[in-house]
Amino acid sequence: MQMSTTIKIVQPTGILDGVSVNQLRREVNDVVESGANIVLVDFQDVTFMNSTGLGALVATLKTVQAAGGQLFICSLCDQVKMIFELTKMNRVFKSFANREDFERQITPVS
Repeated sequence: MQMSTTIKIVQPTGILDGVSVNQLRREVNDVVESGANIVLVDFQDVTFMNSTGLGALVATLKTVQAAGGQLFICSLCDQVKMIFELTKMNRVFKSFANREDFERQITPVS
């Protein structure tokens, strides 16, 4: 029996810091609990992320992986991309240029 793929997209906005990351973690937890096994965090509307945001993202990655799923990210602005590169998190997270790029590569062919 093949497990069905459920893709959920979480799209945070603005600045990812202490306050907004709790919202992100809740959203990711909710989609994982609802049965999503592929989670895409779309950074299209995120303008800035600090170390708290990065830490929360790592925590959400662990949450998704613990549930047997995969977490991907896309549409990083230059500032966020730089944080990922400086902290070597670009090796931990699979990143896509944008949502279309993600869909082209990840969406299962039926």
